[in-house]
Amino acid sequence: MRVRLLVMLAMLWLAGCATPVPAPEPRELDFAASPEATLAAAMEVLMDRGYVIRHADDELARVEAVLARWPGYRVQLQVGAQGADSRVSVSASRGGRPMAPHTLDPLLVELQDRLGLLP
Repeated sequence: MRVRLLVMLAMLWLAGCATPVPAPEPRELDFAASPEATLAAAMEVLMDRGYVIRHADDELARVEAVLARWPGYRVQLQVGAQGADSRVSVSASRGGRPMAPHTLDPLLVELQDRLGLLP
């Protein structure tokens, strides 16, 4: 009986440790470039920054990249069509926790520069 009670208490204690991690909030920006060119440039920017492209799908216009530096970074990028232009949505996590959307601004600025869209 005592062992059963201890096991139940341990299970309840450990159950309190499991909390869901919220999904990363995306940062979005419109680009005056075709979705295909934007996706290709985004992959180049990520690779130049040391990211490894884990998954890339041209049809879905989606990329997932990881950076194997502690605490571990993961970027998800999606490109949507806005007429002839494109809309980029990017989100990231660090160590399994979502990163603030404003921390992705340097990545988006570098993407604008790569596409020749900076003034």
